Amino acid sequence: MELRSDNNNQIVVSSESKPRRPRGRPAGSKNKPKPPIIITQDSANALKSHVMEVANGCDITESVTDFARRRQRGVCVLSGSGVVINVTLRQPSSPSAVVTLHGRFEILSLSGSFLPPPAPPAASGLTVYLAGGQGQVVGGTVVGPLVASGLVVIMAASFGNVAYERLPMEQEEAAPQQQQTEEDASTLFRGLYSGGGGNNEGGNLAPAEAYWNTPPGRPAPF
Repeated sequence: MELRSDNNNQIVVSSESKPRRPRGRPAGSKNKPKPPIIITQDSANALKSHVMEVANGCDITESVTDFARRRQRGVCVLSGSGVVINVTLRQPSSPSAVVTLHGRFEILSLSGSFLPPPAPPAASGLTVYLAGGQGQVVGGTVVGPLVASGLVVIMAASFGNVAYERLPMEQEEAAPQQQQTEEDASTLFRGLYSGGGGNNEGGNLAPAEAYWNTPPGRPAPF
């Protein structure tokens, strides 16, 4: 309602009013489809999950080592299930004590890591705990063939980046080394090999310093 005066000084009442603006967003301004995100290249730091089946009569250690070498990726064994036969172990209580177990044993726990060359053999290893037919439990580090008796299933993760760290860190170099590792991880070492760490069957070997992401001036660990 609007009040105004005419030329005769009379008050005229007008019922005209301005239209109200609608509240909220305009129609069609929301819920617009977003363009899809397309990943064209895997990150060098990404982990890949694997379910590995080892056939009857095959050596589990040799099979995983060959997988790491052919794919040019490190492998971290998380667990395993199945039955093995005739196992040679190094007991944890005595590092020099090596025992050979004859017969069939069920895998209770299986873990370890495997790194392809140029990593030394000492960087790879497998630890297993087994249950015998009489209910006894034995375990240790595998130092010989670990032959599958039937199908053995392994859950593992593979990776393409390895950074070597020497502990404890010196106080004055802790901060610079951490900063360098974060800044140079994507440029100094994008994979175990120059091929990028994917399904590379025959890439060129990376130098030891690049493989271990060793700081300048510090020798490789092996």
